[in-house]
Amino acid sequence: MNKPKEAWITGIGIVSSLGEGLDAHWDALNARRINVDEKRFAPYIVHPLAPVSFDAQIPKKGDQRQMDAWQRIGTYAAGLALDSAGVKGNQEILGRMDMIVAAGGGERDVPVDLAILNAYVKSNAGPAFLNERLMNDLRPTLFLTQLSNLLAGNIAIVHGVSGTSRTFMGEEAASIDAARIALARIQSGQSDITLVGAAHNGERTDLLILYEFDDFNLKDKFDPVWARDKHSGFALGSAGVFLVIESREHAEARGARPYARLTNVVTDLAQRKQPGAVTKSLEALWSKLGMPKDNGALITGATGVEPVTSEERAFLSGHPGCAVRATGTSFGHTLETQFPLGLALAALSLSRGALFPPNDPTGLEVEMTDPPTQIVVMGAGHWQGEGMALVEAINK
Repeated sequence: MNKPKEAWITGIGIVSSLGEGLDAHWDALNARRINVDEKRFAPYIVHPLAPVSFDAQIPKKGDQRQMDAWQRIGTYAAGLALDSAGVKGNQEILGRMDMIVAAGGGERDVPVDLAILNAYVKSNAGPAFLNERLMNDLRPTLFLTQLSNLLAGNIAIVHGVSGTSRTFMGEEAASIDAARIALARIQSGQSDITLVGAAHNGERTDLLILYEFDDFNLKDKFDPVWARDKHSGFALGSAGVFLVIESREHAEARGARPYARLTNVVTDLAQRKQPGAVTKSLEALWSKLGMPKDNGALITGATGVEPVTSEERAFLSGHPGCAVRATGTSFGHTLETQFPLGLALAALSLSRGALFPPNDPTGLEVEMTDPPTQIVVMGAGHWQGEGMALVEAINK
């Protein structure tokens, strides 16, 4: 049996509430900067996208107009990743680059929805009325823009990525599986280079309503993730994160500079009706990951939602030597984007020889003075799905 090929992260594209690009994010994290909006969707709290000039990565206005906001965010982040990897515009590589995207189901046209519902309430019409209004009032592309795989389609159109394409749905678990399959394909030699990532627009009234049905939203005031045990909920965040992952041989052949090595990704689906199931799941994943160091670093996409966040804390209490960082405090909860975000920040930290500082008043997060050599990225969905990745430094 052939030895698995080594997978390098050679490109990182990030756009979020903290800005765009690696330097902007590194500076913001080290300054412990947080960008939240407590007023626009009150009582709900969101982390709004920082100002972005989409023209820089999506030059055609027509392309921008036919995309929903989450697609513009994702297409922009994908362009940043291709730039970072040094393959932007390289038609030979882009023509065979694979793409794996984690995405939601698109955005509603809220004003049209409200107008139709108001008219329906005031009339005695039956279902035929709704069908007629939906057919006549919605723009023809609406149902297309709600298809999750159109994010991959827009990336292909705008940036020319035209190898194989896969799209996963399923909130946080979708992006964990996207990373797992990207790694497996590279390790097996089925793929030489892959663009993998996700995008999320958290500034949506329809999403806030959806998550309010099960009391998931953080309300009234902002607290860091680990301080929400009595104030449960996530603050939705807008972000796009894409990574270029390729085999070591492919990267070396084109002289690419790696940020880090993606060594392993493992996943699980705990039966959460049993108390402690998430803690047990995370312990099992830890043992499958390849014996990471208990005195290393761990970046988690912890949501702040209970009881899953307390079960994550219970797992972390069994590994007290780890320097923990929760991305939800600085970025909000970005659903499909949360796991790629953790991978990106792990690779960035390893490449810069330091872990960004804690941003936590509870004391769970501690300083790490030594340069990290490996970082575990952990994700546990607010509703279901768990996963871990091991990201390691490359000594060259």
